Amino acid sequence: MADWRPANAADQKIKKDGSGKTPELQFVENPDILATIAKSERAKQGDLYCVGFAAESEDLESNAKAKRIRKGVPLLVGNIGPSTFGQDDNALLLVDAQGVKQIERAPKLELARMLMAEIAQRMS
Repeated sequence: MADWRPANAADQKIKKDGSGKTPELQFVENPDILATIAKSERAKQGDLYCVGFAAESEDLESNAKAKRIRKGVPLLVGNIGPSTFGQDDNALLLVDAQGVKQIERAPKLELARMLMAEIAQRMS
């Protein structure tokens, strides 16, 4: 789900009127599903383990740390989005309350397996 949506969805095509003016769009913030679930009673009781993801374009570590706190999740997995788009490999940054752990560049399938093992270990 996107972070934002148009405030007023058009019920028909927005047509040119010959004025050359760009239509004005207003946006409203979508509900934060992850933060809502992470703050639920089930999550607080340990019945759910919520993991957030952040594809950043810059300053990955500080943005990922801030997002983990804002979302209220125990683990946030971050990467530099543009460097992974269309690629078969990636590198990850795991951020939790204890700090940051870098997972070096590897094929995405291998990273997925490492991430699942990491999450399983944290849940046990």
